[in-house]
Amino acid sequence: MQVLLTNDAVILGVFLLVLLLIFRTSNAEKGFFKKFYTYVPALLLCYIFPASMNSFGIISGEESGLYKMATNYLLPAALVMLTSTADLRSIVRLGKKALLTFFAGTVGIIIGCPIAYYIVMQISPAFREQAIAQEYWKGLVTISGSWIGGSSSQLALKEIYGCNESLFAIILVVDAVVSNTWTACLMYGAGYRAKIDQWLKADNTAIEEVKQRILDTKEERDRPADLMDITTILALGFGGGAAAHLGANFLSKTLTPYQDSLAQYGLDPFTSNFLWLVILSTSLGIALSFTKLRKLEKLGTTDLATLFIYFLIMTIGMRLDFSKININYAGLFGVATIWMFIHITLMFVVARLLKAPYFFVAVGSQANIGGVSTAPAVASVFHPALAPVGVLLAVLSHILGTYGGILSAWMMQFLTQ
Repeated sequence: MQVLLTNDAVILGVFLLVLLLIFRTSNAEKGFFKKFYTYVPALLLCYIFPASMNSFGIISGEESGLYKMATNYLLPAALVMLTSTADLRSIVRLGKKALLTFFAGTVGIIIGCPIAYYIVMQISPAFREQAIAQEYWKGLVTISGSWIGGSSSQLALKEIYGCNESLFAIILVVDAVVSNTWTACLMYGAGYRAKIDQWLKADNTAIEEVKQRILDTKEERDRPADLMDITTILALGFGGGAAAHLGANFLSKTLTPYQDSLAQYGLDPFTSNFLWLVILSTSLGIALSFTKLRKLEKLGTTDLATLFIYFLIMTIGMRLDFSKININYAGLFGVATIWMFIHITLMFVVARLLKAPYFFVAVGSQANIGGVSTAPAVASVFHPALAPVGVLLAVLSHILGTYGGILSAWMMQFLTQ
C-alpha cells in the first residue's frame, strides 16, 4: 500500500495541529465537547487519530523516525521537567492522614495488579492460556504506571517491557473505562460525604487545617516566560535527559554480563538501557526539585512536559494498524475491575483505621488514578480552596509511578513463568 505522507516534517506539523485542536476542544467549559471529553479522554484521541492515519495508509509508523526521536529525547526531558516541579515539603505538610491514605491507594495499585491477574487466570483457564501466550502482563503493567504516575510513567513502562501496539490500544480503552467510571463514583460520593465520614468515624479538623493553611498562603504572581526562562526550561529537560543517557549507558553495559543471574530473580530488565534512562531521569528531576529550578513550574515547565508526553503518544499511535488487532479483552476488563476494587478496599480500610475523612480517600485515590488533571477537580467538589491538595498528591503520584510500576511488573512476571 502506497503511503500518502512520507516526510516527517509534514507529519510533525500535522500532529501538532491535531494536538492544538484536541487541546482547544477538551478545554471547552460547556456544550458538545464538554460532554464528549467526559467519556472520551483526550489522551485516547491522541492515540487513535495517528493509528487511523497509519491504518488507512496516510502515514507509515514503521518508516517514520518520529517515534524514536520522541522516546529518546522527549520522554526523558518530560520526566525531568515533571518531577523537578514537585514541592515535597508542601506535600509532607499535608499531614499523616492524607499521606497514609494516599500511600494505601498506591500500594493497592502495586499489589492489586498481580493479585487480580492471578484471580482471573485461575477462574478462566482460557484466559490464562491466552494471557501467557500474548503476554498480557506487559500491557497491564502500563495501567499500573498510568494509575500511579500518569501518562509519562505509562509510556515509560510500555517501552521498558515492550508492550506491543495492538495490546496497548486495548489497554488504553480498559484504562479509560475503568478509571473514568471510578472518578464518576468518587464525585457522586462527595454528595454523601457526611454519611461516609460518619461510617469512617472521621475527624474533619485535619481538612480545616489544610484548607486554612492554603487560604493563608499567598501565591507569587505569575509572569509571562521570556527567552531566558524558556531556554532554562529546555536546558533543564534536555540537559537532564543527556545526563540520564550517559548514566543509563554506563549502568546497562556494566550489568549486561550478569543478565542470566539477574533473570533468575526477575531482575533482567535492569540490564535495559531504557529502564535506567527512565529511572535516572525521574531521580534527577526529584533531586532538582529541592533547588530553585522548581520555581520554573510557574513559567510553564509542566505544560511543556505535557506537550512532549502527548506528542509521544501520537508517535506510538502511528505504529498501530487496526486491521491487526485480534484480541479477546473481556478478561482484561475483569482484571482491571478486580484490581480497582482492591485499591478502593485498601484505601477505605486504612481511612477507617486512621479515622481519616472521605476527602482524603477521594482525592488520594484520584491523585493515583487520575493524576494532575482530575485530582484537583475532585478536591474542588469539596471546597475550591482544597484544589491544591489534589495537585500536590498528584505530583507525588508522578514521582512514584515508574518505581511502583517496575515493582508491580516484577511480581507479575512470576505469575507467567
